[in-house]
Amino acid sequence: MIAFKLILEGLGLGFLLYLICAMGVRNGAIGMVHLYDRKVQERVVELGLTTAEQIRKRSIWFRSLCLPGYLIYVLICVYMINGTRGFFEGFWQMFAILSIVNLIDRLLIDEYWVGHTKAWEIPGTEDMKPYINKKDKFCKWLMGTAGFAVFSAALAGIMSLLMK
Repeated sequence: MIAFKLILEGLGLGFLLYLICAMGVRNGAIGMVHLYDRKVQERVVELGLTTAEQIRKRSIWFRSLCLPGYLIYVLICVYMINGTRGFFEGFWQMFAILSIVNLIDRLLIDEYWVGHTKAWEIPGTEDMKPYINKKDKFCKWLMGTAGFAVFSAALAGIMSLLMK
């Protein structure tokens, strides 16, 4: 039963990520250019499609929404909804939810949506495709796996201390 709940919770967080991305590209991919390689960002500034300051602001907005959002979401799911107690149980449940989100982000958003549709295409940068190169993909997989493991362990450690 818990595995099914974790899958649903992971899919729920993945859906929230999708909604944030959909909002970001609703008026064109420029809205999410902060997620692109620095060279693409420089090109769109050169083309006059946006400014470096707008890119910086959108990046801050995205990070300030997503990181605390992930934190709050997994804590609510694992400790309030699932009633978890203890380090290991909290760690593996958070890591499971975040791993599902990582798969959704890497495969459905990055690989399919960004890589194979026109929704994330920015006029004047088509020659810079793929927008997510092999090095970036490797870093995203690494951070989404090792980074989420560390994130889950840290949160589980804090929660196990607070719940004593």
